[in-house]
Amino acid sequence: MLVRDYMTRKVSSLQDDARLLDAALMIRHSGKRHVPILSAEGKVVGIISDRDVSRLAPSMLSRMSQEEYNEIFENTPITRGMTKNPITISPEAPIDQAVSILHSKKIGALLVVEDEKLVGILTISDMLGLLHELLSQSAQEAGA
Repeated sequence: MLVRDYMTRKVSSLQDDARLLDAALMIRHSGKRHVPILSAEGKVVGIISDRDVSRLAPSMLSRMSQEEYNEIFENTPITRGMTKNPITISPEAPIDQAVSILHSKKIGALLVVEDEKLVGILTISDMLGLLHELLSQSAQEAGA
């Protein structure tokens, strides 16, 4: 079992000159919790999560207008909230290596990179799908 067998291949990403608003909108519209950040040359330079966006958002309890609130999202560079130099993995890596990294580092996603280009993402949800598959196989074998 290799990473390429379980990774998500269609990945929406943003360039490193994007704003926090771009990440918030992508996360909201796509339903994905992690967005890879690429340089103009297409190299992976970071990752931003829904938690990162929430952390940078001003409190709704603060006494600011809607315009001021929106300005923060429009003016905050994505590089301020992203994790720089994220952990990456090869699509040819064994899946148990990916699981070990996700578990030991307590992260929600690994960016899958080949020849310095983003080719996919492997998330905790992908790994839960694998666990479900393995448990179903085990149950079928036990019942056979």
